[in-house]
Amino acid sequence: MPTFSVVQILTASIAPVIVISGVGLLLLSISNRYGRAIDRVRLLARELGDSDPESAQRRHLSDQLRLTNERAHMLRSSMLYASTSIFFVSLTVLSLFAEQLLGLQKDFVALPFFALCLIALVASMYYSIRDITVSLAALELEVRDSVHGELHLP
Repeated sequence: MPTFSVVQILTASIAPVIVISGVGLLLLSISNRYGRAIDRVRLLARELGDSDPESAQRRHLSDQLRLTNERAHMLRSSMLYASTSIFFVSLTVLSLFAEQLLGLQKDFVALPFFALCLIALVASMYYSIRDITVSLAALELEVRDSVHGELHLP
């Protein structure tokens, strides 16, 4: 394989590989948020089981548990789509390599894979943004209940 072909392959692969790096960092951030949400769900479920069935605290814990569980599902979807994005960008790089190796200058395989990569990335970001919105709603619920004196949490 001539040096020129290797340079062409590497040049064509740079942009998709950068996408892998960026999405990997996004995935790391999302997985950290997911772990915290899972831990919070377990804690809230334990506190809910120990609370008085008729108390305002139980209603509050139930609302918090529902919102945190919803967040965990959104974060899982975000992680799934981010992983799918990495999968498609990997297929993009492989198809670029195969097209260069076989002398096909069509990009008819690589472009659809890259498009699917970007669509999956947009879906991942959508769920990540929804998580941020719901986490703020959970915080506002916590603040509202604390300010109104309905709860006396430590």
